[in-house]
Amino acid sequence: MSATAQNGEVRVPVAIVGGGFSGAAVAWHLLRQRPETERVIVVEPRAEIGRGLAYGAADPSHRVNVPATRMSLIPDRPEHFNEWFERSGLLAADPDARMPDGRNFPARAAFGAYVAQEIAALGERVVHLRASATEVVPVADGYRILASEGTQVIARVVVLAVAHVAPSPPAALDRALTGHPRYVRDPWQTERLEAIRPDDRVLIVGTGLTMADIVASLDRLGHRGEIVAISRRGLRSRGHPAEAHDPYGDFTDPPARTTRELVARVRATVRAAQAQGKSWHCVLDQVRLQGSAIWKALPPAERARLLRHIRPFWDVHRFRIAPQVEAGLDRRLAEGRLSLRAASLKSVERHGETIEVALRARRSGEVSTERFDAVVVATGPAHGRVFADSPVLSALAAAGLARPDPLRLGIDVTPDGRAIGTDGTARDDLFVAGPLARGTVGELMGLPDVTNYAIRIAAGVTARLDAEAVPTVHLAVEAP
Repeated sequence: MSATAQNGEVRVPVAIVGGGFSGAAVAWHLLRQRPETERVIVVEPRAEIGRGLAYGAADPSHRVNVPATRMSLIPDRPEHFNEWFERSGLLAADPDARMPDGRNFPARAAFGAYVAQEIAALGERVVHLRASATEVVPVADGYRILASEGTQVIARVVVLAVAHVAPSPPAALDRALTGHPRYVRDPWQTERLEAIRPDDRVLIVGTGLTMADIVASLDRLGHRGEIVAISRRGLRSRGHPAEAHDPYGDFTDPPARTTRELVARVRATVRAAQAQGKSWHCVLDQVRLQGSAIWKALPPAERARLLRHIRPFWDVHRFRIAPQVEAGLDRRLAEGRLSLRAASLKSVERHGETIEVALRARRSGEVSTERFDAVVVATGPAHGRVFADSPVLSALAAAGLARPDPLRLGIDVTPDGRAIGTDGTARDDLFVAGPLARGTVGELMGLPDVTNYAIRIAAGVTARLDAEAVPTVHLAVEAP
C-alpha cells in the first residue's frame, strides 16, 4: 500500500527509513514476530519495497552471486526463493539462469520481484511512503520524520535502513572528465553505459564485483573493444567451486586475537581442506558464517589492521561472481579484450573526447601513458562518506543521535543494533539495519547475513513495542 497523504501527518508504531532488502526484511519479520502490530511505514523513493540498489537493477546480465537456493527471505526455508523463481515463469524466460548442474543464478531483478511480492502480500499493514526521508527529529512520543514530498511521519520506533552511497571517484577523474559523454562516475546508473560505443577502448577504475557487472553489461550491449581494469592490487573476484562442500574448519574455539593469527589459521585450514580434496571455498564459507564472532573477538586495533591489509583479499574470495559472469570475464581475458592491472592513476587529461591517462604500475613503478574513449568508476561504495552524503544521517548527527563507527564503515551501533549518539549513548527506539552496521556487527554484506541481522533488529523492535505496551501499575501505600 502506498501512503498518499500530502502535507499531512501519518502516525505509526514503527517507521523504516529505506526500503531496499534490509528495510523490507525488517518489516516482514517484524510483522511475522509481532502480528498485533497494526502498521509499519517504509519511507522509500523507489516504486517498490524490497528491490533497493542491489535488486532494482533492470540489467538482465546482473545476476545474483550465489545459487538461488542460498537466497531467501526466510532463513529456515532456504529454498523459498528458488521455489518461487521456478514456478514464477521467470526461469522459462531466462533459461541461461540454469546451470548444467541444476543450480539457478537468476538476474538480480528476479530476487527483487520476489521480495516485493512478499511485502505486497502483507497488504495494508505495510504502508509505502514513496519519498526520501530528509530529517529524523526526536519528539515527545518518538520521532518525526520529514519526507521529501511534504508528509510528516510520527513513529514510536525508527529503523534506519539507508543504502550505500555511490562510489567516490578519484578527484583527478572528476576534475578532468566531468561533462565527458563517456565518463561514468556512478556505475549503478547502468543506462549511462549505453553511451559507450562498440569499439571504444574503456578504462574501468576498480577490479572487483562492480567491474565484473560492468563488463557483463558491456557484453550485453555489444561492446567488442578493449577493456583495461585497474586497482591497487589488480585482484578480480573469484567464482564458485566445481563441487560444493559443507563449510569447513572452526575459527571461534578459541577465536583469534590478532589478524596475523587469524590469517595463519585460515591458511592452515585451507591446506587441511585441500588434503581432503576440498577447495578453499568451503573454508572461506566457514569464516563468513563465524564472521561476527571472529570480528567481536578482535581488538579495535586488529580490526583496523585487518581492514587495511586483508580486506581486499577477503572481498575477492568472499564475494564471488555468478558462473555466467565469470565465463564472460574468462572469455575476454583469453581473447585479449580484457586486462587486469595492479596500477594507479598518476594523471588524467582530456583532449576533445579522447582521454589520456598516465598509469603507474604498482610493482615496477613504471608509468605508461595510454588513451581511452571511456572511463567507468567501479571503486565500490564510499562508506566513509555516508554521513556527508545522506541528508537524514547528517541531520541525525547534527542532533547528536548518530555518529560514524570508528572504522568509518558506516553507522556506530551497539551489539543489539541501536544507533549510538555523539555522546556515546544509545536510545532504545532508534535501530540500524543493513550493512552500514557492520563496523560493530562484522560480516554484513552477504544476503544471508543481512537477513539474520534483520531478524535480530525485528526482535529488538518487538521487545521495545512490547515494553511500551505493558501498562504502568501504581500501587497506593498507606501511611503507617
